[in-house]
Amino acid sequence: MGTLSVNQNKLQKRLRRLVGEAITDYQMIEDGDKVMVCLSGGKDSYTLLDILLHLQKVAPIKFEIVAVNMDQKQPGFPEHVLPEYLKALGVDYHIIEKDTYSVVKEKIPEGKTTCSLCSRLRRGTLYTYADEIGATKMALGHHRDDMVETFFLNLFYGGTLKGMPPKLLSDDGRNVVIRPLAYCSEKDIEAYAELKAFPIIPCNLCGSQENLQRQVVKEMLHEWERKSPGRTEIMFRALQNVAPSQLADRNLFDFASLRIDNNATPRFVDVMNL
Repeated sequence: MGTLSVNQNKLQKRLRRLVGEAITDYQMIEDGDKVMVCLSGGKDSYTLLDILLHLQKVAPIKFEIVAVNMDQKQPGFPEHVLPEYLKALGVDYHIIEKDTYSVVKEKIPEGKTTCSLCSRLRRGTLYTYADEIGATKMALGHHRDDMVETFFLNLFYGGTLKGMPPKLLSDDGRNVVIRPLAYCSEKDIEAYAELKAFPIIPCNLCGSQENLQRQVVKEMLHEWERKSPGRTEIMFRALQNVAPSQLADRNLFDFASLRIDNNATPRFVDVMNL
């Protein structure tokens, strides 16, 4: 690729800066870490790997990067694309072959969305593999928009105020999951992927399903952003600025013990005694 234009250079610097800030804010990567970067072949994971490789060169700490892709045996999956790309980069990588595609097609009725089971099977396999190779961190390519979408999915369909945190400890405590793209917008990542001409591999299993609840939420957020530019960023900041006493979860705040503070300063002043 030739010299970057001014706007392209700004885009690259912005993404690198935002990833660096997210890593610092949440202490995602520490000296001596072995980071397993999960590659799907999509724009997000390519961008994640690209930026982490740059940060590895300039960061004041030393950490190892291992790229891992899970070949789920989807029909037509171009098995050669990722190995060729990663070999050209000189990155240590592993391809896990596991036929979760057949399991999903067997368990999910025709016409129903497959993402939930598919992601659950993939996540379990990747967690186990990270443990096997001694990875101290698992890096996923979720970005800011994914996190806001997940919040609304849980709000609308799950009845919980729960999102997708930038850093997460797995339920069994054996894996730390990090999302270095947490501060990056999907729009910027799309532009960066196009700029870098990453060899994108589409997901033929679930990527084209129109009835996904996530797609409904995504379209809603896009419409909000179109009408009020910057709203997605504001909503993401809200996820970082939670006030438990202003919600209704009794496990997060002790509402039962609230009492008048008789020692508090009186609200009204007796002007006659001034």
